[in-house]
Amino acid sequence: MTTRQHKVHTQLDRAAVQIFAANEHMNQILIEHLDPRAWKANPPGNVRTIAAIFTHMHNVRVKWVRLTAPHLKTPPQLHRAHCTQRQARAGLAQSAARCADMLAEALSASTGRIQEFRRDGWARPWPVGSEMLCYMISHEAHHRGQVCMLAHQLGFPLPKEVSPGLWNWEKLWRECGSPHGPGHDS
Repeated sequence: MTTRQHKVHTQLDRAAVQIFAANEHMNQILIEHLDPRAWKANPPGNVRTIAAIFTHMHNVRVKWVRLTAPHLKTPPQLHRAHCTQRQARAGLAQSAARCADMLAEALSASTGRIQEFRRDGWARPWPVGSEMLCYMISHEAHHRGQVCMLAHQLGFPLPKEVSPGLWNWEKLWRECGSPHGPGHDS
């Protein structure tokens, strides 16, 4: 690896936990501003409810940690038929913390305890690295898009100020504890 590649890799490793924290903050903003009537409303077609989408996100995180870092204590899974918005917010906060621990440990050159990322029992494991973070973020961004679309289709669109807030990364990073925003060491 060249010096430049090593520097970029090291910067990403340091930023990974902060990136995942901003990702989780977006989830929390969505649930907080979601009309409670949309939570378990039945969407047209054979698709998940918004409650089922958020419980799925949490439960998949729990699986990632359980398979990739079994030494980390995982929070309990959530049941999509009985989960409230409040329970989902708490569960997602807990699973995000465990994912952050997993990322920090996996991407740290010093521990070496986590050697591979296991997305699922059927999937071939990957070596830990930036691909792990990208997969995790992509999975959640896909489902956030579903939630925004379903809320709108169900007649409960998010308040107009919410969507732009999901793209204000400088503000998201500050709210997650990085005062200078992306591109700066915390």
